[in-house]
Amino acid sequence: MSIATIGLDLAKQVFQLHCVDAQGKTVLSKQLSRQQLAPFFANLPSCLIGMEACGSAHFWARKLESFGHTVKLMASQFVKPYVKGSKTDMADAEAICEAVTRPNMRFVAIKLPEQQAMLAVHRARASFVKARTAQANQMRGLLAEFGIVMPLGLSTLRRRIPEVLEDAENGLPAMMRDLIQRLLNHLNELDQQVLEYDKVIMQWHRLNESSLRIAALPGVGPITATAIIASVADAKSFEDGRQLAAWLGLVPRQHSSGGKPVLLGISKRGDVYLRTLLIHGARAIIAHFERQRERADPWLQRMLGRCHRNVAVVALANKNARIIWALLAKDRRYEADYHAVSPVARP
Repeated sequence: MSIATIGLDLAKQVFQLHCVDAQGKTVLSKQLSRQQLAPFFANLPSCLIGMEACGSAHFWARKLESFGHTVKLMASQFVKPYVKGSKTDMADAEAICEAVTRPNMRFVAIKLPEQQAMLAVHRARASFVKARTAQANQMRGLLAEFGIVMPLGLSTLRRRIPEVLEDAENGLPAMMRDLIQRLLNHLNELDQQVLEYDKVIMQWHRLNESSLRIAALPGVGPITATAIIASVADAKSFEDGRQLAAWLGLVPRQHSSGGKPVLLGISKRGDVYLRTLLIHGARAIIAHFERQRERADPWLQRMLGRCHRNVAVVALANKNARIIWALLAKDRRYEADYHAVSPVARP
């Protein structure tokens, strides 16, 4: 039995394999338990292994590569067209085995453990920020029931709550005062958690040269830079800057048929977190330039002059994504006055 390519359908406990030889003929199809998987591949001659980029995929990719195999990860939406019939583990493994051999298939770069750890920090921080916002909104809603309306903004809320609790004539019952104090303590705890994760992100950012390079780009700070470095893994896995922007969901959706090209709104594909960070950064840059229009970038001035502000925000985020790809893939530093020089045609 000579195995050339394997399609591996990942799971928590039971893994499905589909193995073919060099001619594409099926030679083995079997299930393995989690305990059996590593010994099976450790005793197998080197071959090509395809997997979907799902939960635990990067862990298994690194482990199988340590056994001498070539591992390639693919997005699940690119594997789905190769599934024959009903969705089963065997059909999925066969589809993965077929998709990994396609010459035009797009693959996902395998992340390092440090990159996955940084992404976990970002996810935890985002969950604390979300919980903090929900806690603040709950406090506003509860106080509004007693005729006390809080202005927007966390800093204002933190400053006004102690004043409300000390005011003996605002009609708040003692039980309500105790409740608001407890909620305020919880809000402060969430604040502390966010600050601690900010310190972890900043420390990783200062030690990562690639993160420092892209943070020099206006609209990209340490949080955005570290999230992109951890998520992209290898910028050279994208053919160009537009492919990275498309992966982030910052390019228009296209619905073209019968010779009629139609461009719709932005696709919103990919990671919502990364796209949100880039768009918020672009919105901050535009707000800064609106206060100092004489110093604004000419390209941005033209965009604001002919487009809605939100369209200009997304366009700037798209442009920043392409610049980030160029900085990472070509190992360059950001230059504010950089102008690409077209190659001169030889006579």
